[in-house]
Amino acid sequence: MPFGYLLAITLVAWCTFFAVAAPRGTPALAAMSFRFGLALNELPFLGLYWTLGATLLAAAQDDLSSAGGQVVLAVAAATTAGLVLSVRRSLRARPVLKAALGDGLGVDWRRDLSPDTAARLRRRPPLGRILFGPVLVRGGDVEHLPDIPYGDAGPRNLLDVYRRGDITEGAPVLVYFHGGGFRSGRKDREALPLLYRLAGQGWVCVSANYRLSPQARFPDPLVDAKKVIAWVREHGRTYGTDGSALFVAGSSAGGHMSCMAALTPNDPAYQPGFEQADTSVTAAISLYGYHGPVAADGRRPSSPADHLRPDAPPILLAHGDKDTLVPVEDTRTFARRLADASSGPVVYAELPGAQHSFDLFHSLRFEAVVDAVESFAAWVLATRNSPRTDARDL
Repeated sequence: MPFGYLLAITLVAWCTFFAVAAPRGTPALAAMSFRFGLALNELPFLGLYWTLGATLLAAAQDDLSSAGGQVVLAVAAATTAGLVLSVRRSLRARPVLKAALGDGLGVDWRRDLSPDTAARLRRRPPLGRILFGPVLVRGGDVEHLPDIPYGDAGPRNLLDVYRRGDITEGAPVLVYFHGGGFRSGRKDREALPLLYRLAGQGWVCVSANYRLSPQARFPDPLVDAKKVIAWVREHGRTYGTDGSALFVAGSSAGGHMSCMAALTPNDPAYQPGFEQADTSVTAAISLYGYHGPVAADGRRPSSPADHLRPDAPPILLAHGDKDTLVPVEDTRTFARRLADASSGPVVYAELPGAQHSFDLFHSLRFEAVVDAVESFAAWVLATRNSPRTDARDL
C-alpha cells in the first residue's frame, strides 16, 4: 500500500466530500461541513493541483501498479469528479447574479449607466489571479491606512481605510462590517477582494471593528456601526470623500448590521450621544448575512425584519444555497418580506454550491459577487437622484 499517496488523497477527498455534500443534519455536522469544506469549495483548483501532483508522484514511484495503489487511484478519480463539480457550481454564480440584477433593477439596468461607467465594469473574471494567486488580496495601487480610532472602545473601535493615493475628493464610500456571530472577527479578514477592487476603482473603503459579546450586547454593535457612518461623514473629506454617497456592507453578522443600519436611519435610539448625526445610507449589501434577532431578552426589535419600511434604500443580498451555518431559507424569507415592504429595489441571489464565508479568496464565485456588487453600486449611483421606480413593475 502506497501510504504517502493514500494520506495525500485521503486529505483532499475528506475536504472535497464536505465541500460538495455540505451535510448539516446537526449543529456539529454543520460546523464540520463549514470547517473542512470551505477552502476547497472556494478554491477547487488547489485540490485539483494537489490531486494531480500526488498522482503523478505516485506514478513516478511505481506506486499505482499495486492493488492498494489502484484503490487509492479510484478515490483520486472520485475526488477529482467532486472538485470538477465544485468548479461547475462556482461558474454558475455569474449568470445567477446577472439574473438577480435584472430581476431587482430591471432587465435594462445597464442603460441607466453612462458609457464610461459601463465600460469600467468587468465582464470577465480575473482568471490569472483565481488560478494562481487566490489568497493574495493586496492591490498594488491601493494604500491601506490601518487602526484609525472612531470611538472610545479601544481596539474594538478602530477602522481601516483603503483608497488610491490619487483620490482627493468626491469618492463614493463603502463601509464594511466583518462577521463572527457578534462574538469574534476582525476588520481585516473578510471581503478584502471586494475592498481592494472598489478602492482600485476610485472608491474609499472603510472596514471597522465593533464591540463584541460577552462584553457588549445589542444594540452596542449597531451603535458602533452608526458611529462609523457618522465618522465618515465628519472626517471623510480628509480621505477624499464627502460622504454623500455612502454604502454599507457586511458578511454574516456584518450583513445583519448593514441591513439594520440601512433600515434605521437617524434613529436616536441607536445613536446615544450623537443623535443629530446623519446615519442614513445610500444602499446596503449583505453577504451570507444573518437577518434574525440578536437581543438576548427576545423582546427588543433586533432583527432587520422588525424594521422593514417602504422607503428603504436599495439592498443587495447574496447567500449560498449550501450554507450550513446560516440557512439560505432564512435569507430567502427576509428578501421576500423586504421586497414586499420596500418601494426600492431588492436584489437577491442564491449562489449555487456556496458555503458560509465565500468572500475570503479571489475565487470564481466571489469575483462574480464582487462584479455584481460593483454593478449594483454603479446603478445606484447613476439613479439615486431620479424618482424611484419599482423594478418589479418594469
